[in-house]
Amino acid sequence: MNLNEFDYNLPESAVAQKPLLDRTDSRLLIDIENQIHHSKVCNFPEIIKPGDLIVMNNTRVLPARFQTYKSTGGKVEILLLEESEDEHQWEALVKPSRKIDTGTIFKFGEDFEIEVLDDLGKGLRKVQLNVKGEFIQTIEKYGEMPLPPYIKTKLDDKERYQTVYSEKPKSAAAPTAGLHITKELLDRCVEKGARIEFVELVVGLDTFRPIDSENIEEHKMHSEFYNVPENVIKACKEAKRVIAVGTTTVRALETAAIGKLEGRTDIFIKQPYDFKIVDLLLTNFHLPKSTLLIMLDAFLGERWKSLYQEALDKNYRFLSFGDAMLVQRQFLRN
Repeated sequence: MNLNEFDYNLPESAVAQKPLLDRTDSRLLIDIENQIHHSKVCNFPEIIKPGDLIVMNNTRVLPARFQTYKSTGGKVEILLLEESEDEHQWEALVKPSRKIDTGTIFKFGEDFEIEVLDDLGKGLRKVQLNVKGEFIQTIEKYGEMPLPPYIKTKLDDKERYQTVYSEKPKSAAAPTAGLHITKELLDRCVEKGARIEFVELVVGLDTFRPIDSENIEEHKMHSEFYNVPENVIKACKEAKRVIAVGTTTVRALETAAIGKLEGRTDIFIKQPYDFKIVDLLLTNFHLPKSTLLIMLDAFLGERWKSLYQEALDKNYRFLSFGDAMLVQRQFLRN
């Protein structure tokens, strides 16, 4: 398949620059049994039926973007992606990577410094974090939330780029479909007969990196850590419908269904793909030519194009802080 098949015209005015005051006030485009309905996320529990299972990714975003300067005055940005097996060594996206010598040290106050080590290619570097004191507190002291580059407005409340059920701070980006969810909304879903479960997938580089090949078959996904508890897989098998909140949840569940329950996944879900677990998907509207849109195409077929056009025509808000859609898989699960 050619990358241009996953292109569409996204006006700058359609990109949401900040979240709504109320998480559940976002609009919700529903496409179930080929019937399109316009609603709001606060009405999501009305879709729930007894026996439904709602699965979410409970990873938490690390404030992992650091702005600093070279000795010559040039600006440097360091985005931590994932910790390696060596303590306090991380894979990071460094800009401009080519102009920074191995061994360069950037200091942040008296209690934190980042040393740039091996060149891993494509702007990636291994970096050493030298921290005096508690790690997370120090990172939060100097780091910024790694908002996507298309968001130009400053985020006043950092928690609005976290899900309300997030736990361990590891990810370089939020599982943004979950930003619409509140504890009260989940309580209402449980009252309607749903079961709630969580998986973990550490969101990494592919959230930021564009596909650089016209032939999508040549694209190699960056691997990410995932963990799907055994009881969650069991619950999926028993559920009448499995509703995944976000594409990262889909990747974790579908990887676990065909392999181990924990490890690293570089699964690239594209047509033709035989979904083993997920029946419905709650997701945001994604960038053109992205791996997330390609996954949606595998889930819906070309129907996504008419749904996206419907959303644009109805002035839905797109991308991370935008509105959402709830869609039913177009191909039967075995």
